[in-house]
Amino acid sequence: MSVDRDHVLRSAAALLTRKATATMDEVAKAAGISRATLHRQFAGRDALVRALESLGIAECEAALDAARIEEGSAADAVHRLVREIEPSAGLLAFLYTENQLFEGEQQNAGWTRIDDRIAALFRRGQTAGEFRIDLSPAWLTEALYGLLGSGAWAVAEGRVARNDFTHMIVELLLGGALRQHTGQREES
Repeated sequence: MSVDRDHVLRSAAALLTRKATATMDEVAKAAGISRATLHRQFAGRDALVRALESLGIAECEAALDAARIEEGSAADAVHRLVREIEPSAGLLAFLYTENQLFEGEQQNAGWTRIDDRIAALFRRGQTAGEFRIDLSPAWLTEALYGLLGSGAWAVAEGRVARNDFTHMIVELLLGGALRQHTGQREES
């Protein structure tokens, strides 16, 4: 019987985004295969996480392409990017917590490509006068990652409606959390 590697990876991603501590036995069960079959595909958890990393990078790069982040206003491009990346946000949230992916010399160059493209989007927005210049493009990129991860967890836990995901992230990231004053002094 042939094993569909993509099915196994997507099953593992779906499980691990809900339960990051899932065992290889649980991953095999979620994929509908035996632990031995899973082990033939991935020598261990580290190999599985590395394969999920490749999937996550590919999905991020596809979302960046689909969002056409070089077109139109930078704010509109951020909105399109968040909308396009939303289906992969849970996987990215899981990967973001896997420290071994971001330590040492074996870091996948795909993360740097993604960081560079997103930072360039924020830099373009700053140059055009759309975004604050007191926050670096690197920080805005990290803030976006944090919001994507938090949003994915909130949706998965049922605390936030999936339909609100893009709006909440874009509004908080681009609008900030400070209330805009209308000129009237607010009572404490």
